[in-house]
Amino acid sequence: MSYRIRVLGLLMVVALAATAATAWLTLRQANRQVQESAAAGRQEVSRITGELRAYGFAHGTWEGLSPTVAELARDTGQRIRVATETDVLLADSDALAGRTPRAVSGQPAVLVDPRPVLSVPEGKVPRMSLKQTALAISDYRAAVAYAACLTRARAEVTARPGATGVPLISTDRRPAQCREPGGTADPQTQQDLDALRPCESEQPIAACLQRVFNERVGATAPPRLEIRLGSRNESPPTLATAPTVAVAVGVALAVILGALLLSRAVLHPVRALTLAAKELGEGDLARRVPVSGRDEIAQLGGAFNRMADSLQAGEERQRRLTGDIAHELRTPLANLRGYLEALRDGVVEPTPELLASLHEEALLQQRVVDDLQDLALAEAGALTYHPVAVDLRDLLEAGRTAHRAQAEAAGVALDVQAPGPVIVTADPDRLRQVVGNLVGNALRATAAGGTVTLALLPHVPQGLAQGGPAVAEMEIRDTGRGISAEDLPHLFDRFWRADASRGRATGGSGLGLSIARQIVTDHGGTIEVRSAVGVGTTFRVSLPTAPGGVGGAGAVQAPGTPRTPGASGAG
Repeated sequence: MSYRIRVLGLLMVVALAATAATAWLTLRQANRQVQESAAAGRQEVSRITGELRAYGFAHGTWEGLSPTVAELARDTGQRIRVATETDVLLADSDALAGRTPRAVSGQPAVLVDPRPVLSVPEGKVPRMSLKQTALAISDYRAAVAYAACLTRARAEVTARPGATGVPLISTDRRPAQCREPGGTADPQTQQDLDALRPCESEQPIAACLQRVFNERVGATAPPRLEIRLGSRNESPPTLATAPTVAVAVGVALAVILGALLLSRAVLHPVRALTLAAKELGEGDLARRVPVSGRDEIAQLGGAFNRMADSLQAGEERQRRLTGDIAHELRTPLANLRGYLEALRDGVVEPTPELLASLHEEALLQQRVVDDLQDLALAEAGALTYHPVAVDLRDLLEAGRTAHRAQAEAAGVALDVQAPGPVIVTADPDRLRQVVGNLVGNALRATAAGGTVTLALLPHVPQGLAQGGPAVAEMEIRDTGRGISAEDLPHLFDRFWRADASRGRATGGSGLGLSIARQIVTDHGGTIEVRSAVGVGTTFRVSLPTAPGGVGGAGAVQAPGTPRTPGASGAG
C-alpha cells in the first residue's frame, strides 16, 4: 500500500471520527434545546388555558375576554384564537393586533372548561357525596342517574320516597372490592371501615357524581372553549439536520483536500529522492535533488546530496588513482620492455651496467607495488601491527644512521635533538617507515649545505594540560626550498609531488606521505605540516605516550582490528 493511500486513510479515519463526534454533540445539544423549547411551549399553553379558565370561573361569562387574550398573545408570542364548541368566535389575537387573521394551524384545539370540579372527600364517597349533591340535584332524573352510578359500581343501593314522592337514593356500605389486601378482612366497627383507603371501585361513583353535577349546572355555566394556538404556516420546533450534514461533509472534504496536499508535499521530494537514488545506482553520480526548507524531508535531501558527493568524490579518487598507477608504471615498464626486446634481438649488448640498471628499475616498480599494497591494507584497517614499547629517541637515532650515507652524498647535515628517552607503545618497524619517508623527502628537498633535523620536543606532557593523555611529539625539519600554501592541502594525496618535473629517481613514488599519515593515524596520533617557500618545511608527528613513558598512555591496534575512529585515507 502506497504512502499516499495510508496517509489519506489515516486522515479520513481521524476526520470521520472528529466529524461524527462533533455531529453527535451538536445533535445532542440541539435535541436538548428542542426539548427545552417544547417544554417552554407546553408551559405557555398551560398558562394560556389556566388564565382563560380562571377568567370563566371568576366571571361566569366570556364577555370582556379580548383584553386577556391580547395580553396573553403579547406575553407568549403565540397567535391565539378563542371560540366555543359550536365555533362561535370570541377573540382572535391577530384581529386584536390589527392584522388579517391567519389560517389556524392543523394542531388539535385545546379545550377549556370553566365549570368547577366537584370536590368529594376521599373514603366517604358512598355516604357523604349524596348529602353534598342533594342540595343541587332535586329531581328524579338526577336521582336515577345517581342510582345508575351506584349500580355500575356494584354498591348496595337503597331508595326511599321523598316528600314529593321522588326516590331518595342512598347507600350505607362501600363495595366489597374496596377492602385492600392485608387490611381487616371483615371490619367490625365504623372505624375499621373508615380506616380503609379509597380504592378503585370509588372512582366510578365519583365520575358519576361529576357527570350529574355537570348536567345540572350546564345551563348556567359558561360554555367550553376551543383554543387554537399558532398559524398554519408555522412549523413545530424541530432539528434541522441538513446544516449539520453539510458541515460534516465540508469538514470531510477539507480534510481530504488537506491530506492530498500534505501527501503531495511529502511524496514529491520522496519521489525525487527515489528517482535520484535509482539513477545514482545506475551510475549517474552527478545526480542531485533540490533541497528547500529545514524540515525532515529537506534534511533527508541534504544527506542524500552529501552521500552522492562522497560517492562521486570516491569514484573520482578511484579513477585518478587508477590513472596515476597506470602513469607511474607505464613508462618504466615500457623502458624495461624495450631493453628486454633489444637484448632479445641482439641490438644491445647485455653489459653488467645495463643489467644493473634494469634490476634497479624492477626494484623501483616493486617498491611502488609494495607501497600500494601497504596503503590499501592501511586504509582497509588490515595492516598488521606488532606493538611494543618504543623509545622515540632511539627511533630518531636509527633514522639518522639509515640516511647518513645519503645525507653525506647530498652535502646535507643530518642532526638529532633528543634530550631524553620518551616511550610510546607502537610498531617500531612501521614508525621507522614513517621516519624514513619524512627524512628521505627532507633530504631530497634540501640543497647542499642545508640541514635536516630530527627533534624530540621537550614539552612532551602538553596533553595533560589540556585534560587529555600525555602526547609525545617529534619533528623532522629541513632548510629546503619549502612548499607553497596552495600545494599544502595536496601534500598527502597519492602520487602527488610538489615539483611535477621530479621523477621517481628524485621524487619517490608519491605514496610515502599517504602511507605515513595512515600509519600515524592507526597509532592514535596525528601528523601536521607547516612550510614556507625558501625557508623550509617541518613535519610534526604526535603520538600518545605509554604508561610510565611521560605520564601518559598509548596503544596501537592489534593486527586485523578496525582502525581508530576518525581515521581517513590519504586522499
